Amino acid sequence: MTASVVHVWRLLKWGRVLARHGALRGIERDPNTPPPVRRLCRLARFGARVPAVPTYAEAFQDIGPAAIKFGQALATRPDLVGEEAARDLALLQDRLPPAPFEKIRAAIEQGLGRPIEQAFAEIDPEPVGAASIAQVHRAVTTEGRQVAIKVLRPRIEEDFAAAIETYEWAAAQVEAMGGEAARLRPRLVVATFRQWTQRELDLRQEAASASELRANLVAETGFFVPEIDWSRTSRRVLTLEWIEGIKLTDREGLIAAGHDLKALAATLVRTFLRQAVVDGFFHADLHQGNLFALPDGRLAAIDFGIMGRINRQARVWLAEILYGLLTGNYRRVAEIHFEAQYVPPHHNIDEFATALRAVGEPMRGLPAKEVSIGHMLDGLFKITRDFDMQTQPHLLLLQKTMVMEEGVATALDPDINMWETAEPFLTEWARSELGPEARLADEIIRGVRLLRRLPDIIRRIDHYYPPPGAAPPAPPLPEVLVIRPLGWFRYALTAALAAAAGAAVVYYLV
Repeated sequence: MTASVVHVWRLLKWGRVLARHGALRGIERDPNTPPPVRRLCRLARFGARVPAVPTYAEAFQDIGPAAIKFGQALATRPDLVGEEAARDLALLQDRLPPAPFEKIRAAIEQGLGRPIEQAFAEIDPEPVGAASIAQVHRAVTTEGRQVAIKVLRPRIEEDFAAAIETYEWAAAQVEAMGGEAARLRPRLVVATFRQWTQRELDLRQEAASASELRANLVAETGFFVPEIDWSRTSRRVLTLEWIEGIKLTDREGLIAAGHDLKALAATLVRTFLRQAVVDGFFHADLHQGNLFALPDGRLAAIDFGIMGRINRQARVWLAEILYGLLTGNYRRVAEIHFEAQYVPPHHNIDEFATALRAVGEPMRGLPAKEVSIGHMLDGLFKITRDFDMQTQPHLLLLQKTMVMEEGVATALDPDINMWETAEPFLTEWARSELGPEARLADEIIRGVRLLRRLPDIIRRIDHYYPPPGAAPPAPPLPEVLVIRPLGWFRYALTAALAAAAGAAVVYYLV
């Protein structure tokens, strides 16, 4: 286990970089920031030249690959970092200088367990993309197929493991301070981030995600997911079908090629709704750089490292919430939040419905094409603090993806009517999934599951209510305040940080 002093030193180094980009100013000024954190921020920026306008994305890029990925995760949490910081962090391009091809060649051979000539007839040494975790090269297999090879950067696992360990340590210290910091659940944020990176650091997981998404969307003829070459895929190497298309970032190129941008935008919206609402498994990184228009007019996606998954009950609640906001049924939307236990039961359901009305009604009077799903979700986000709503990571990832997807669709077709595109799909799904037949089927399934659990329930009853003469279960233990030796440690830590800050100032000024 890494010593606390090491974590503090890492945080101080990262803090100096953040300070030079003005990225600590928001933390210091936020009234919900715990005082010890505010003091550490002041120490970290001591003597630094702070710019007038913070550049959060540049700061995370300067820190390194793990910080870039963590910044992308924080971009989904405007409640935690603020809307201004979240918008800036969304600009992270995840681009770094590529690793030398000699090292990449060695990584491919080690990952596949054979000489590179046995798998590929040729490989372009110049990467087509270099991100924080991996880089991609175009290649031709020995059978003559055009493929893309994604290879993990050398030593990337060790770098991420060290950074995440420090993130976890810092999150635990902050959450232990209680208050607003505890409600925002920073430890859960880091835990979710760890899950993301664990998936991305095992390319077999990404391959499996792409394969599952391809199977789910087989009936969606307008959307294409490349096929995985499993014989050339391992934990550190991913080989998949090469996509010959135009990135959605190239609007002029799309127009010159004769693509129907309105049709592409509608396909994107419909396909995402199918992923999120019907299948509960969705591509959670649908930015323009990961989407291509194929010559035949289909939309294609790449980069399946970040995927979202929500269970059926959560999908039902999500569809009902969106449909209720569409139709102005705020009472039902409020009931769903209480049923899902998103809102603690000590709050008043009618007051929550009124708060929802304050978000929804200003939009209902606008022309449909001016109503933004992203703005609506932002409005819902703002009332979470008033009603002590704890964060739900799976829904936050979905929200981030919905906002991203809306931005891409709007860039393709500025006049797209998001509501008109989404409403028929949601209405049909609600009719099939929330109708009397579906509800009856759900009740039958619940009944069968309960019958299967009856023997276990009986055994549990016998455990807690034993027959006469048997030893009774132990009584519940009372809560005891555990006194942690943090008082003296914080004083000592502050003194050490002050000394380190002074040394850092001298270093940077000299």
